[in-house]
Amino acid sequence: MTLLVMAKEPVPGRVKTRLSPPFTPAQAAAVAEAAIADTLAAVAGLAQLPGARQVRPLLVLDGVPGPWLRAPIEVSRQASGPFDARLAAAFDAVATGPALLIGMDTPQLTPALLAAACRALAGADAVFGPAADGGWWALGLRRPDGAMLRGVPTSRPDTGARQLARLAAAGLRVSTLPVLRDVDTAADADAVALLAPHGRFAAAVRAARARDAGAARAAHAPRAQRSGRPRRPTPPRGRSPGSARRAAGSPTGCPADRRSHATAAGMPARRTR
Repeated sequence: MTLLVMAKEPVPGRVKTRLSPPFTPAQAAAVAEAAIADTLAAVAGLAQLPGARQVRPLLVLDGVPGPWLRAPIEVSRQASGPFDARLAAAFDAVATGPALLIGMDTPQLTPALLAAACRALAGADAVFGPAADGGWWALGLRRPDGAMLRGVPTSRPDTGARQLARLAAAGLRVSTLPVLRDVDTAADADAVALLAPHGRFAAAVRAARARDAGAARAAHAPRAQRSGRPRRPTPPRGRSPGSARRAAGSPTGCPADRRSHATAAGMPARRTR
């Protein structure tokens, strides 16, 4: 079986653009890179499970590999054209055997879930993993055929329903996988990070949120603090700065104190009648 992983090179401004705002393009790219890393870690873990050693992982990449790609995996270039054509071409390129295709938007994937998808495909013509937003996160074909995907609109609330209808119209027996939430928006990123809190994806989301919180605190700090100048102390309520200075020359600032100071200095004190 060939396990196809569709992914896009994590270049700021080109990947996960719906995360911005609130994330910056650089933060969105870091989140995307972490999502790919966690997905490929799940793929690597699949090979360690019993009965999964015949799986051939293949990263179908829009872009070029670089230092961001740390996992040892075979890479092929995505075809050109709209996304449905790219998906279809990935299936058409599989020479023999069944194929299971996943994306980079579900970093909460586990080796066990991938193994379940492979087992389901062994007993069905196709497997289909619906996404919570109406799309799909996994599609497997026992006999890979790009015609099963070509022309199906993508990135729509009814993409999953349309894809499932295409499979049914071809007379394929479809096994359905669990629904997963994929990452398109910042709210999706927060939710998925909670589902898999120990992965690189969750760490990247937390780092982005922490930087946002720090920037917000700095923006609301008093101007004197932002400039580094010490703040001038505020006089006690009900007294002017002048009265505070006058009071500073005597213990209490009252006339009786001034007479005491004058007597102590050798000056005659004024009598009162």
